[in-house]
Amino acid sequence: MTLHGVELIRLEDEEEVAAVVAAELGAAARAGQAIALTGGTTPGLAYELAAEQEPDWSRASVWWGDERCVPPEDERSNYFLARERLLDRLSGQPGAVHRIRGELGAEAAAREYDEALDGVTLDLVLLGLGPDGHAASLFPGRSTLDERERRAVPAEAGLEPFIERVTLTVPVLCAAPEVLFIVTGESKAEAVERAFGRPPDRDTPASLIRSTAGRTRVVADAAAASRLA
Repeated sequence: MTLHGVELIRLEDEEEVAAVVAAELGAAARAGQAIALTGGTTPGLAYELAAEQEPDWSRASVWWGDERCVPPEDERSNYFLARERLLDRLSGQPGAVHRIRGELGAEAAAREYDEALDGVTLDLVLLGLGPDGHAASLFPGRSTLDERERRAVPAEAGLEPFIERVTLTVPVLCAAPEVLFIVTGESKAEAVERAFGRPPDRDTPASLIRSTAGRTRVVADAAAASRLA
């Protein structure tokens, strides 16, 4: 099903969603692509399955769509999640791991990441979806949605945990040939309907993120997609 520029892959449950996303991550790793990972609780199982299915990521490079300004060993860190559920389970580590160094503070970390992304096009961007419709750390109505020069910027949190963040900007996310959203649970159903069932709207930042050079897909379970026709 295609809705407002996205292809919806509707599956029965969280396990099926994780399996599909894991297969996409594994294929990107085998192809030696630049992969941007996401945080939150939703992708953990997909990361574990991806490590099982494709344990050699030595040809790939790993990036992040956003990060909280905490040390890398902090459980609230998106890097921490990926390390625990994916990176530490691999037999062949990625050729490059480009962590957002949130412990530097939002402005310094964003400036460093912006420089690291100079000349880089991410091949696959994996994104979650917040209940308020945010993606990465692009929150509703914020000035970060208007940034067109920088590749990474500081961001204030719109939901808990209320910690300063760094996020990739809309143009960087949209430049990826493959944009893949992973969404599960009934609590995300309204956000899914707003982000993918309606025209773009600044009140729903995920609705602004569509690949300009390829395709945008949403892998959702039945509960999350329940409000879509």
